[in-house]
Amino acid sequence: MTVTQDTKKKRFYNRSLERALGILCVFDSFTPALTLTQLSESLNLSRSTLARLCTTLVEFGFLRYDEMTSQYSPGLKLFELGGLVYSTFSLRNVASPCLSRLQVKLGKTVFLGILQDDEIVYIDKKENPRNPIIFASNVGDRRPPYFGMFQLLLAFLPRIEVNRILQRKPLTAATKKSITDEDLFKERFASIRKNGFFLEEGEAIDGISGVSAPILNFGGKVIAAVGVSFVSSSIDENGKQTIIKEVVGAAGEISERLGLSLAQRETAAKTAGLEAK
Repeated sequence: MTVTQDTKKKRFYNRSLERALGILCVFDSFTPALTLTQLSESLNLSRSTLARLCTTLVEFGFLRYDEMTSQYSPGLKLFELGGLVYSTFSLRNVASPCLSRLQVKLGKTVFLGILQDDEIVYIDKKENPRNPIIFASNVGDRRPPYFGMFQLLLAFLPRIEVNRILQRKPLTAATKKSITDEDLFKERFASIRKNGFFLEEGEAIDGISGVSAPILNFGGKVIAAVGVSFVSSSIDENGKQTIIKEVVGAAGEISERLGLSLAQRETAAKTAGLEAK
């Protein structure tokens, strides 16, 4: 930070606001309610200063005060704001700009999908209007296990869950390249988890390939996938590698926007193989 930036920061810095926000940040699942004395000990602030700040926070609904226990706890205003943040940070809203950039960069059809009721469900789609081939899959459509994105998401589920899904949704042949043997089908999962993507070539639709990569939430759990579909014959090996790189990058960007740090991504990638056994 430059001297000018540091001076500007100090000029607009509000110490009272800092202390008020510090009060709100003290609460967590282990300490959901605290007395004034406990707050004073945690924040190293005088009781008189804290009393003024807490009274103001109670007035605006950011804190609640229980006269029976003399304890403060987070107020309903935080719940309201949390709901607003959650809706703003919903998966589709967060992913949409990343999907649009991916579509423009590659010029291919881009999908966002989740597992729901043992099927892959597309919740967003970005189509190139100038694409000579328009894919029939639309938002809300459901797809069976042999679709690439479905296989990718299955790879990150516990084995018992995979078995349950495949019992309900038996593997069927959509093309000559479709794998219907469960053991062979599952053998791919280790490499999918290791590589962080899946390249499916003509298993769901003749002549159509797809690349998909997982999206992780702030806790490191795979919750969705980004997928790109294209005509197999239109892309050479170098082109495939470019698509893989961009799809994995977009999935990583969405994961970070959902609150997953780079360190968490690396940890999740290392442990995914163990968790999915």
